Amino acid sequence: MDTEIARFNMIEQQIRPWEVLDQGVLSLLASVRREDFVPHGLRAMAFVDTQVPLLHKGVPGDTAGPCMLEPKVEARLLQELQVQRHEKVLEIGTGSGFMAALLAHRAQQVFTLECRPELAHQARDHLQGAGVVNAQVLDVSAAEGARGLPGEAPFDVILLSGSVAEVPRLLLEQLKLGGRLAAVVGIEPVMRARLFTRVGQAAWSEADLFDTVAPRLEGFAEPTRFRF
Repeated sequence: MDTEIARFNMIEQQIRPWEVLDQGVLSLLASVRREDFVPHGLRAMAFVDTQVPLLHKGVPGDTAGPCMLEPKVEARLLQELQVQRHEKVLEIGTGSGFMAALLAHRAQQVFTLECRPELAHQARDHLQGAGVVNAQVLDVSAAEGARGLPGEAPFDVILLSGSVAEVPRLLLEQLKLGGRLAAVVGIEPVMRARLFTRVGQAAWSEADLFDTVAPRLEGFAEPTRFRF
């Protein structure tokens, strides 16, 4: 496989048609080697329009566990967050470290939380191999991850790299005024990527971005299921 042709086709055939037109984002996707963040046995899937399972037991099509999101979803979230060079970012759900690498290229500092030690270790190696020095991977429990990182708050940007039933207010409160949080919200099969912006001391605006489905982030509350 010619990786550069595959990367070009990914951008032109998957990402641009998803309304990702920010040239800074497109240039970043052309330069950060996505294939270096994909498990070795699944490297052929690096540029495919699908979620890529991250743990060694994962196989193509198995999206029950942690996954890299589709390239077009990663790109669209990055574009919508409009990360600036002076900003501080929190990511919850490090996974392979690829999204942290993209964020780090646009931000001043990135903290990324991962509750699976195996993935946290791999992400550190991936980021080091990619020459990323301003992203810090933190090992946390799932419950700790769902609480964010209040000791480093406030943040300009928070990204949940996975889905949740709803975004906890505790995370929204860790945004600066004008800060943005992106997450995939809902219950399968109905989920939407949503952008929250802090507009006041206790006020946030919301905007639905696009429909998608993403693996669950561990540690976040699920809605109560009633039985009659």
